[in-house]
Order: sequence, then structure tokens, then C-alpha cells
Amino acid sequence: MTIKSTLILFCIFSLLSVQAQKANLNSDLLKYCSSLSSELIQIPSDRKEYLNELVSYITEQQKTQKAINLVFVCTSNSRRSHMAQVWSQIASYYYDVKNVSTFSGGTEKTKVNKNALLALEKTGIVLQSHQQSENPVWLASIGVKFTPMVLFSKVYTDSTNPSQNFGAVMVCAEANESCPIVPGADFRIGLPYQDPKAFDNTPQQNEKYDERCRQIAREMFYVFSQIK
Repeated sequence: MTIKSTLILFCIFSLLSVQAQKANLNSDLLKYCSSLSSELIQIPSDRKEYLNELVSYITEQQKTQKAINLVFVCTSNSRRSHMAQVWSQIASYYYDVKNVSTFSGGTEKTKVNKNALLALEKTGIVLQSHQQSENPVWLASIGVKFTPMVLFSKVYTDSTNPSQNFGAVMVCAEANESCPIVPGADFRIGLPYQDPKAFDNTPQQNEKYDERCRQIAREMFYVFSQIK
């Protein structure tokens, strides 16, 4: 077999692997994900400069065959950080980027916000919780062949998060300012998003949560679409 034919077969098998991963997503979620690829052009060039730093980190981890652990940090770990955790993991599956594990945490512990959960649910993610507590644990199911993601509010140093060899992504300005150094992280970047909390209990509430959810999804899809 020639080198050319070997490369052709490799490309075919890679494409089939990607398609198989996508097919395992919940049907409504797959439709949502498929519509994101046409929106990547909407991301401003100055924003892509920051996103490309995250691309470079993931690529370097790949080259050195290291685990790709990403911890998304916000103040209360209730909205944006969970959205980023969920969408970065889904994007890794969608683009078949191996060995990716995503996490989230805050500088304080509260609970996952119900409006953020609703925004995620409307994309085709199935959410369930059997805990009646002030800080319930939610299971986010994205497809029958994927292990559900566990969502609950916690500080970023929680024992369920990696303590070393991870990339820290600060998704709110407050956490970015208050945590200039994240212990154990071998990469850190500020990637703040506007807080939809400002629209709680207003007529724009659902619209703004959906908007922020889609922005985060779009940007995480951009990141993983750039991984070769």
C-alpha cells in the first residue's frame, strides 16, 4: 500500500469516526450543534485572538500526548462556567477531539441557576436531578453512548476538579481579576462573558440566557473546530 493510499484511508476512517460521534448525540442537540458551524464567522477577530490561545494550549497538549483538562472558573459557578463546561465537552465530541475532560468551579459555592439549566435544556440536553437540597446535583445527558456530565456548584479547588496539569479559563471579569494565579494550572486565560443574571426577573430573561448559552456554545465550537 502506498503512502498516498494510506493517507486516504486514514482520512476516510477519521471522517467516519467524527460522523459516528455526532450520530450519538440527542437528535435535537445534534440539530442545534449542526447550526453552530455556520455561525463561527460571527465571532469578532479580536475575540478569536483569545480563543486561539486556548486552541494552542489544547494542540500542545495533544502533541505531547497529555490529557486535556479544562476548568472553567466564574464567581459563583452557577451560570456561565457550567455552560462553558458543558459546551466545551460537547464540542470535543462533535469534532472528535480525544482525551478531553471539562470541569467548572467558582470562587464561591452557590447552586446551578435554574435559568441557565433551562437554556441548556432547550438545546436538546436532558437534565435530571434526584436531590432535594440547596445545591442539587444535576446530570446532563447528551446522548445514550455518552456518560452524563455532573453539574453542581463548587469552588474551583473542589476535590472533583483536577489540582494540577489543567487549563484554567476565567469566564467572568470578577474571577479573572480576583484570581491572577490559579494554583496547579499550567495554562490560564481570561475569557469573560457578560452575565445573564442582570436580566433575571425581566421580560428579556429567557432571551438573554439563550443568547449567552449560544455565544458560549459557538465559541467553544470554534475552538475545537480548529484542532487538527
